[in-house]
Amino acid sequence: MSILVIDVGTSGVRGAVVRPDATVEHIHHVPVLPDTPFPGLVEFDGAAIAGAVCEVAAHSLADGGPVAAVGIANQRASTLVWDRGSGIPVGPGLGWQDLRTVGTCLELQGQGIRIAPNASATKLAAILDQVDPDRSRSERGELAFGTIDTWVAWVLSEGELHVTDASNAGVTGLIHGDGGGWSDHLLAALRIPEAVLPAIVDSSGVVGTASTLPGSPPIAGMAGDQQASLIGQSCTRAGQAKATFGTGGMLDQCIGSERPAQAVRGPAGTIPIIAWRRNGRITWGIEAIMLSAGTCVEWLRDDLRIIDDAADSATVAAACADTGDVWFVPALLGLGTPVWDFGARGTFTGLTRGSGRPELVRAVLEGVAHRGADLLEAAESDSGMPVGSLRIDGGMTANHVFTQALADACGRPVEVAPVLEATTLGAAFLAGMAVGTWADEEDVAAAWIPRAEVTPGLSEADRSSARSRWLEARSRAEGAIPELSGLDF
Repeated sequence: MSILVIDVGTSGVRGAVVRPDATVEHIHHVPVLPDTPFPGLVEFDGAAIAGAVCEVAAHSLADGGPVAAVGIANQRASTLVWDRGSGIPVGPGLGWQDLRTVGTCLELQGQGIRIAPNASATKLAAILDQVDPDRSRSERGELAFGTIDTWVAWVLSEGELHVTDASNAGVTGLIHGDGGGWSDHLLAALRIPEAVLPAIVDSSGVVGTASTLPGSPPIAGMAGDQQASLIGQSCTRAGQAKATFGTGGMLDQCIGSERPAQAVRGPAGTIPIIAWRRNGRITWGIEAIMLSAGTCVEWLRDDLRIIDDAADSATVAAACADTGDVWFVPALLGLGTPVWDFGARGTFTGLTRGSGRPELVRAVLEGVAHRGADLLEAAESDSGMPVGSLRIDGGMTANHVFTQALADACGRPVEVAPVLEATTLGAAFLAGMAVGTWADEEDVAAAWIPRAEVTPGLSEADRSSARSRWLEARSRAEGAIPELSGLDF
């Protein structure tokens, strides 16, 4: 029984059909780019996303249907409000990168409430302040809020479903710490009426029908993109971890049924997440975050213009055996896990007259790899669970120089996912478990077949020496802008 997956990313919408053997076929993509009207503001067009969802679904089904169910994966925390009666958004949605509510987040800290500006909570309050300042329309149930999963389910069900899954609800900043539901305390602090919120449902389970699609298949799987990638790489057993290297980088580790001990952020800088919920039971995880990954390669291409395209970075870097003791810290937007320094800035150290184009490009790739090792070490420290091998996906995993550098920095094997973006597989696994394509999480774990395995090429002594040199470079990147370094969310 095949699964149709709708995967809404930051820059576009992808549809695909996933077969019972976990092969991904009949992929269709429609670009839907966010808008940046001013620095720090990121908006998106909900109607354009709705149109793209219907378009890619129709094409994928025409090529590969029929299907047993629909799965949804989505960019997390992006926020939209629409009129329930008309189904029309009340204005632009606010993307997860939007920073207009930083001031609100800092004010909330004075009340003992810690919400990051990338979460949905303050974005929703900001939209309501514009369109419903006295909250009367919200109280009457005329307005509906949703993250992208909610919006896709609403569109596919022709307005019958107003739901979000537990993994997406967990990153709104509006739920109880135990994942048990919406927090009255947080809603009151932000003047958000509960009437605008969706119902929280299982990540795997039939929630309704996609009546806009031929045959009205059930909507049976929903998850935020990183959680979908975790499941898509079959990390369903406690301790298993994956890292996604796209524009930024995210490492997620499956923890199991017990919630991580940290309330907001662990000692090593990881964040607790709801990985998924099935049959009413939550599986928890932790997440470590890198703010700049593929962005650094784009910088080499678009700004420095020392490579022609992203793939060229591997060829250029391979022209030298090592960096000549040049080190790069990928902190173009600050540093996330483990130090969480928004005032850190990108840094080259060790430059000499002999440092050339190959050395600089290799240093950038190795710098991102060392940040990946940072994330892995932080996850193992906060969870207390060792990771035997790291599974990876994302655009940078097509770069063989990078994957080798990652294995060397981490000191353990790196297993490359069979697809470049594992989010699609994860949404399919969740929907498939609900309709019998896969029996359970153990069946999903058994489905893992990596495209490649990269083993470390450094001795432990050489790896330790390289890590020490790179960590020294990282320390020099920290605190470059003290005012931003003082911010903490």
